[in-house]
Amino acid sequence: MRGLLDQIKNALVYDADKEFYAKLFPDSVPRIDLLRMRKMNESDLPEVLAIERQNYPFPWEQDIFTDCFKAGYSCWVCEEEDKVLGYCLMSIAVGEAHVLNISVDPAEQKQGIGRKMLEHLLSVAKGRAETVFLEVRPSNPRALTLYQNMGFNEIGIRKDYYPAENGREDAIMLAMQLF
Repeated sequence: MRGLLDQIKNALVYDADKEFYAKLFPDSVPRIDLLRMRKMNESDLPEVLAIERQNYPFPWEQDIFTDCFKAGYSCWVCEEEDKVLGYCLMSIAVGEAHVLNISVDPAEQKQGIGRKMLEHLLSVAKGRAETVFLEVRPSNPRALTLYQNMGFNEIGIRKDYYPAENGREDAIMLAMQLF
């Protein structure tokens, strides 16, 4: 019975009370609290790929997302009224979680959606992993600031990790201990 409840919870993370009060009292609930996190599926890929292509000069292609599904990675979308505003993916194995990708529609950036998705990934990892890892481009200071504000610490550099316009770009490696 507990397994079934966990499956239902993992399929859709949603608080109906917030939506109810938001309809009755529109200014009572912040927009960010009304955004839904739910498992990503194949039908989300056109919207996900559109966001990916807007945000990255070397975007992931559909086959990478499909491989993430096949591997059983934790793949989520953040949506508002059935519109995907962002997505995030994470692998969890042997006590470690690795944030693979977090991306927000450029029109929706700077509104707390990236933070909401990262908080969600951390809650998914809690109890299943002791440490969460990720890499970030030095040329992405907004993401780096978010990660540091959330408690991630720099643990190293991966040389020539990312493709870049003029060759390769290093990655800053970050980690956070979950308690």
